[in-house]
Amino acid sequence: MLTAAAGRLRDDSLARNSLLIMATTVVNGALGYGYWMLAARGVTPAHIGTATALISAATAVGMLANLGAGHMFIQRLPGAGPDAWSRIVGSGLLVAASATAALATATVLVLPGLTASFGFLRGAGEGTSLVAAAVAVTLTTLLDNVYVAHRSGLGMLTRNLALAAGKLTALAAVLATGAASSGAVLFSWVLPTLLVSAVTIAVGPGRLCPGARIRIAGTRSELPHLRTALLGHHLVNLAQAGPAVLLPVLVTARLGAGATGHFYLAWMTASMLFMVSPAVASALYAERANASRVPLSRAALVVLAVVGVPATVLLAAGDRLLALFSPSYAATGGPLLTVLVLAAIPDAVVNLAVAHWRSESDFRRCRRLNAVRAVSCLALAWLLLPVHGVTGAGYAWLAGQSAAAVLVAAVVLHGGHEVRAHAYPTGKSDKR
Repeated sequence: MLTAAAGRLRDDSLARNSLLIMATTVVNGALGYGYWMLAARGVTPAHIGTATALISAATAVGMLANLGAGHMFIQRLPGAGPDAWSRIVGSGLLVAASATAALATATVLVLPGLTASFGFLRGAGEGTSLVAAAVAVTLTTLLDNVYVAHRSGLGMLTRNLALAAGKLTALAAVLATGAASSGAVLFSWVLPTLLVSAVTIAVGPGRLCPGARIRIAGTRSELPHLRTALLGHHLVNLAQAGPAVLLPVLVTARLGAGATGHFYLAWMTASMLFMVSPAVASALYAERANASRVPLSRAALVVLAVVGVPATVLLAAGDRLLALFSPSYAATGGPLLTVLVLAAIPDAVVNLAVAHWRSESDFRRCRRLNAVRAVSCLALAWLLLPVHGVTGAGYAWLAGQSAAAVLVAAVVLHGGHEVRAHAYPTGKSDKR
């Protein structure tokens, strides 16, 4: 029976790569859990709060500045020859990393003047760390999408295993020297990310596309494609990922860096659920970009099969997991974690709907749907955080996801066959 199941998994590209992408998430989550547990035991909560606030800000900058190049890779790399492949990837990485560095520098200069909670960015070390961390986030995100484009989930898993293990090893080494500051945490987080990205750039192309190598020649000819990705994929991605990235920033702005540490650990624990449906959605889009006839219902079944058990565990014992960090993390983050787990269901509905409409180039509908959940979530978070503490961010997240899921249901009911009928790309024009 196991042999038959393994054979079916080997032949089912969607399930195989969805599971490998999710395995990447599990590896990152498990080793990330160990990373932050080690950090929480070796560094004061105030320093943890500063480090997580800076990493959250860097992640937000990376999201804003990657220009949608990752989904452009998924759309264009399948079937590309070595020369075109090299030009597409090299130009995308160069332009996105440059845009990230510029936006991160502007953030360092402007953000401390907008809120005192980010006053620590006035320090030269913290400002430099933000720029480096943001570039690292952009590079690792885009390189992951290169592997997704080739349906090479195993390569993506191997890359992220090295990255997560590198962070944990670097943190242990830094703490062993006696350093116990936010700078020590940031150093151990940023350096392995940059090193693994450099190794990937050096050895990855030849394995994914024989004869290819990342180069920046021909960047000018790629600018129109990047502009198209900016207007299509990037705006969809910003609205989709924005709330997840900006919530920790809002927590810092409204409650201070100390509260961010409590929020971040609960959020990280729930991330094992929130990364399932995006993983399946990315695999679904890659399948359709490779002209594979994959029904949306099969993607939904994969999500349901994977989310059920961990959601049950987190609902039953989430506060005890947070208590492994310290009792204060359980007391503050336990209620937040419960709300976040409940939000995983509407979140999955919306992510799969967006993947389906993205594969049909209906970017307008994707943007509108994601805008509803982004605006609802962020606006409510701003209002609820001072009233309910970090749990207010969970209420806002649940409300935003639910509002978007209701809209998906309304579209399906109104259109009847609209989502179910088109199980694979139909060659529709780009509805921008």
